[in-house]
Amino acid sequence: MEIHFQASLSSRSSSESEISASDNTDAADRESGNFGCSHYRRRCKIRAPCCDEIFDCRHCHNEAKNSLELETLDPHDVPRHQVQKVICSLCDTEQDVQQYCMNCGVCFGKYFCSICKFFDDDVSKNQYHCDECGICRTGGKENFFHCKTCGCCYSKLMKDGHRCIERAMHHSCPVCFEFLFDTTKDISVLPCGHTMHLKCAKEMESHFQYSCPVCSKSICDMSRLWAKLDTVIASTPMPDMYKNKKVWILCNDCGAEGEVQFHVIAHKCLDCKSYNTKQTIGRGPPASCSSTAVTEIVR
Repeated sequence: MEIHFQASLSSRSSSESEISASDNTDAADRESGNFGCSHYRRRCKIRAPCCDEIFDCRHCHNEAKNSLELETLDPHDVPRHQVQKVICSLCDTEQDVQQYCMNCGVCFGKYFCSICKFFDDDVSKNQYHCDECGICRTGGKENFFHCKTCGCCYSKLMKDGHRCIERAMHHSCPVCFEFLFDTTKDISVLPCGHTMHLKCAKEMESHFQYSCPVCSKSICDMSRLWAKLDTVIASTPMPDMYKNKKVWILCNDCGAEGEVQFHVIAHKCLDCKSYNTKQTIGRGPPASCSSTAVTEIVR
């Protein structure tokens, strides 16, 4: 069929060839048109099955329907897998979800996922569909693996070294509260296994916050800071009234408890030498079972 089609082109008159060339140029112009939104380059819009309204993409829908500024009466996200209709951005033809327009033939997106109903012309993102996540991700399938315990895709560089936490990304970022599993922003996996936006982690660092907002463990190597604290505490003796004061602490990094010398600056864990500790009530005497501790029963 392809050979016959090429032969028929070559057998056309010169005027027909010029018209064909013009059609091809128009098609190329339409393919390279500036369509889409701030989220994706594409040549179609979606009809949201939840509210029957038309949007450039699901993110545009979610921003419009969940905006605090607009005070929407029915905040909700579009169920991406339930999208059934798309509208061509060139000829406005509404049709079933497919990669090419049934009317003008334009490609809606060079990357197309029929499961997620997802189109994107920017294939430099190396999009791929993860069957276990159930959604499309970026970065190239060859560079990621799916952790069944964490329930998400991680870089293969982390395959033998990451700490598993059940459904690690199926929650909101502990800083900005955006749901992490299908976010379009970069994710940071902390040494403790908890996850958050990379931008939020950097924002914490700029405010000198170096502990996980979820479990309080240190998120980076703090040994240099601990060494500086050793020097500061050694050069800052406590007044005589506090020299013999002891307090119980719990280490956020290793989980050990211990009784240490009180100091106004910080308290050092006796086990892992971390200063990422918090003061606790401590261990009190064992509960007494003597008659003096039992309330008399009045008959």
